Amino acid sequence: MPSANPPQAPDAAAVQHAFASFLRRTHLSSPSAIARIVAEESATLGGEHVQVCLVDHEQEMLITVPEHEGAESVEHSIDGTLAGRCFAATTIVHGQPDADGCVRLWVPLLDGTERLGVLGMTVRAAWLDDELITSWERFAHLVAVTIVAKRAYGDVFARVRRRAPMTIASELLWSLAPPLVFATDDLALAGLLEPAYDNGGDALDYAVNGRTLHAGVFDAMGHGLPAAGVAAFAVSAYRHSRRAGLDLEATYEAMDAAVGEQYPDRRFVTAVITELDLDAGHLRWICAGHPPPVIIRDRHPVLPATTPVPPLGTRLQHRPPAVATAALEPGDLVLLHTDGLTEAQNPAGERFSPERVVRFIIREAAAGRTAPETLRRMRHALLHREQAELRDDATALLLEWRSGGELRILPPTVAG
Repeated sequence: MPSANPPQAPDAAAVQHAFASFLRRTHLSSPSAIARIVAEESATLGGEHVQVCLVDHEQEMLITVPEHEGAESVEHSIDGTLAGRCFAATTIVHGQPDADGCVRLWVPLLDGTERLGVLGMTVRAAWLDDELITSWERFAHLVAVTIVAKRAYGDVFARVRRRAPMTIASELLWSLAPPLVFATDDLALAGLLEPAYDNGGDALDYAVNGRTLHAGVFDAMGHGLPAAGVAAFAVSAYRHSRRAGLDLEATYEAMDAAVGEQYPDRRFVTAVITELDLDAGHLRWICAGHPPPVIIRDRHPVLPATTPVPPLGTRLQHRPPAVATAALEPGDLVLLHTDGLTEAQNPAGERFSPERVVRFIIREAAAGRTAPETLRRMRHALLHREQAELRDDATALLLEWRSGGELRILPPTVAG
């Protein structure tokens, strides 16, 4: 028999109350309490059976954050599930109504454009109009920002993302890594760090200051904790020089001297450091014993002339370092990578060569994939479909300039 007082769809007042209550409660909350607060405040928005899911380090699974200590986490595969489609396409998705007229709704958890995971809840299908879906998108954004703000104060989010033991070397390098997805006007970028739990010598870094992108990829000699320590020092030296306002040439010279003085036992770091003028598309870089950037234009690789200089720490460069330049065109992609990416071998002994890497990126770009999704799928193809063995750490940064990629990362409710 129908209820005399059927539940009502949340109105504007309910939405405002949910947002205000969530903000008030999270001011003094611990990181471990966030999932429970999300679930309780979601009820005001008409959501039941709420799941806050974070992506694991290998970007294969979405794992629920427990609402209380001792609760078991649930995993959703990124491939083949609605939750996974929501994450991969950064779009809001829902299933078919069940016998009770309810649907499972999935909303991306985005801090800006960093893909943290997804928020899942069950709602009444009859309530799903544009206004409520937009409210859920805004609420998910608030949840994502809160997770980023709170993760520095506890370990719950870091633990959820791990599906395997992590080495101390990887712990060090992950602690220094910037978010692996970022976008701003005219720019979208994504990063890759592999193996996720045993990376012992590769690192990446970037910063956008005004309308200039600074980006670098680093590969320290050796493997394990000693190499990770050198890589971490190189990243710190890079940031120190960048924040001091040094130009590209002076940054290389300062880093070379710093690594050489700190590690006189002849440890060194290969690197490529770049600057990109986001308005003009003017790209400058220095290759310190490292593979040069690959520019992909109109589905073809462009390999500008590059004069390499000695690796960082060798102190063998006795004149100003050579700086290579290129004028990007709208829609260009730029790939920075360590040699571990192109030296991986499948069981047949075939290398994931530079040519194959470029072909893969071209194919994904033609299919409309965003930079972060392209690198996620590359990792999946490399380690699963190809069953490749990484002979060295594999690190990459993929940049898109004036391709509209920054808008494709966002849900339609945000991108407009």
